[in-house]
Amino acid sequence: MTPLLLAPLGLAALAALIVPLILHLRRRNEDVPLDFAAMRWLEALPRPKRRLRFDEWLLLALRLLLVALLALLLAQPAVLGWEDDAPRVLAAPGVDPAAARKAAGAEADLRWIAPGFPALGESKPPSQASVSSLIRQYDAELPQGAPLTILVPPVLDGVDAGRLALTRKVTWKAVAAVSGAVEAKPAPAPTLAVRHAGGASAAPLRYFRAAAAAWEGAAGFTAEAGDTLPARGAVLIWLRPGPVPRSLTDWVEAGGTALVVDSASLAMPAASAPLWADEGGEVLVEGGPLGAGRLMRFTRPLAPATAPELLDPGFAEALRDLVSPSAPPPARVAAAAAAPTGDAAPYPLPPRALSPWLAVLIALAFLAERLMASRRRRFAA
Repeated sequence: MTPLLLAPLGLAALAALIVPLILHLRRRNEDVPLDFAAMRWLEALPRPKRRLRFDEWLLLALRLLLVALLALLLAQPAVLGWEDDAPRVLAAPGVDPAAARKAAGAEADLRWIAPGFPALGESKPPSQASVSSLIRQYDAELPQGAPLTILVPPVLDGVDAGRLALTRKVTWKAVAAVSGAVEAKPAPAPTLAVRHAGGASAAPLRYFRAAAAAWEGAAGFTAEAGDTLPARGAVLIWLRPGPVPRSLTDWVEAGGTALVVDSASLAMPAASAPLWADEGGEVLVEGGPLGAGRLMRFTRPLAPATAPELLDPGFAEALRDLVSPSAPPPARVAAAAAAPTGDAAPYPLPPRALSPWLAVLIALAFLAERLMASRRRRFAA
């Protein structure tokens, strides 16, 4: 344990120690001597030299101590290495509280992996807590020598894509999950809304209809010969050649997703990039973000002769990956495969401030000084 001062310049307040000394010296001179009338004619005798002397030493010492403690408080004393190395136990959301308490022990400091790390019986943790981030935070704030046990359900939610790397080796234990846990549902298949001009422009329609039918889930499919725009949640497949109306780009900028044919005339986003390439590396679809949505375009005519991918068995899956929103990072894993490693560098813990304890000591010293300064015997004459 190493003591230190966070603001050593606060010790300059020790100069105020002179104030109690001056007050005690002046108090000795409160009695002014008065000469009797008959004594005025006596010859003045030389007065003996007066030595510096203080009265009420205990009161003076208390006042000096009080000033010194105030100066020390301004200097913000603290200590390094004063940490509690007692074992800690964390429980992830989804763990059965009774099973967690049984696994941790009746006397264990058991807390939820939730903001603020509440005790097990204080509150119910949020179901969508960022478990990985909270575990890293708790590990960083924990003394290096303190053992840590983490209780998790068999399937863990709220984790990052990467494996946890902590500053210590933890005991990672899977316990029973709370009954009635909600299982994650797969993302629904996108809804395709095809717009064409009839005639030859409707020829590729069958490829998109077959792809939507091959998707698992309740995929929707509509096709119209016109330029009316679909609802916001649908993916627009624009097969009409020629200039694209301004309303389409406005629809995309507001959050829509559109895939247009190569013969459509429009300005592509500045951040366009290859999105789909064939086996030879030739780009089939390019595009990028436009406002809050995405705008994509085929780079060749949609015919088997120029785009053999239309007849490929993997066309439906590739199209779904292209038009679906970007998948969020993985957040649900098997707990047994997510055990953290203990090879991260430890974080330096901040010093523990002693100001609260010093404030209590100052209050006690002030109370003692007031009691001694106001005692009745001191004023008895």
